[in-house]
Amino acid sequence: MRVAIATGEYHLGGETFINRHIEHLFGGDTVVVCGRFRGDNPYGKPYFVRRDGLSGRDIMVAPWWLLRNRMRHGTSRLPFGEAKEALIRFLRDERVDVILAEFGTQALALAPLANALGIPIFTYFRGTDASKAIRTERMRSAYRKMMPRLTGVFSVSQFLLDNLAKHGISHPDSMVIPSGVDIRRFAPQAKVPLSFLAVGRFVEKKAPMTTLRAFAQATADLPLARLDFIGDGPLLEPTRALAEELGIAAKLRFHGAQPHNTVRDKLMSTQFFLQHSVTARDGNTEGLPTAIQEAMACGCITVSTRHAGIPEAIDEGETGFLVDEHDEAGFAKAIAAAINVPDLSAMSARARQAAEQRFDNHVLLKLLERHIQDALLAAPPGLGGLPNQASA
Repeated sequence: MRVAIATGEYHLGGETFINRHIEHLFGGDTVVVCGRFRGDNPYGKPYFVRRDGLSGRDIMVAPWWLLRNRMRHGTSRLPFGEAKEALIRFLRDERVDVILAEFGTQALALAPLANALGIPIFTYFRGTDASKAIRTERMRSAYRKMMPRLTGVFSVSQFLLDNLAKHGISHPDSMVIPSGVDIRRFAPQAKVPLSFLAVGRFVEKKAPMTTLRAFAQATADLPLARLDFIGDGPLLEPTRALAEELGIAAKLRFHGAQPHNTVRDKLMSTQFFLQHSVTARDGNTEGLPTAIQEAMACGCITVSTRHAGIPEAIDEGETGFLVDEHDEAGFAKAIAAAINVPDLSAMSARARQAAEQRFDNHVLLKLLERHIQDALLAAPPGLGGLPNQASA
């Protein structure tokens, strides 16, 4: 089965879940449809860039098409004119059997066209696309119009499906399949005592300064404790400044953005993983952070928040600790509780076992393939991409 993977940018090294689909889904029989191409095609896949510029003719007719698509489909993201014709040729020339849009926002752009071509289309909700993206009624309306066009829906967490459902956005064939982790590459090694790691962008949703202050409180009497931050972003320098202000700079190491292999190597020897995820003021949330799944696979004891899909991963007191969002004092207490677990190796082993059972991406990939095949067999005429759907 030949699958077109639709994503915003190709290739992004940090999007391991999408890259795995591109490389391995249905034996790697895939092509890529992307919004932007970053100049790297490590898997040698045929690809099509949807936003490669408009022709002169398309620029002339753009106002009419943008207005039409917004009125009919609730969004102006749909391709039109020569760009649409080129995408149709690509999908036909590559003999695409099914489309997997890796974000709900990508599905918005492609669902009507897929329907017109008789190509079944699925989408995956991963976080922002089912939180921040639906703050406006315009986007919620567009999603409601899109749902009947889809053959099926996947999500990395039940939280995201519930969040969509609260706004009347649902699909009868919806399934939770986490992004997962390669548990053969992410595995525990000997742990460095009192080693802590936080991975992610320095942005509001990750609350790095809350993590830093809580770590400072919890380890005030532990001079050997060390916290490594991996990532960059607008809050990096303010977090550095806070470390100096608190007088704990010697306990911290800021590594900036690092390759995925570096993150893996650090996780394997780290004892405690910290992630104080919160809902940003613009409504942006996590789905189920891949970093937490990777940390559990490496046997890290995770201290995080009751946010989005995180409680679906961590069993409180068994594989890690959770506190409410923005509860800095509680986060410090949870870090201290993690440090003082009577049998750290046993909790580490339970975290690893949970990752093996829930997040093995080899198993999850097969589950995704099987569900796509089953959904195609079960889809009644008129649902999710058959020719009698409304045309684009």
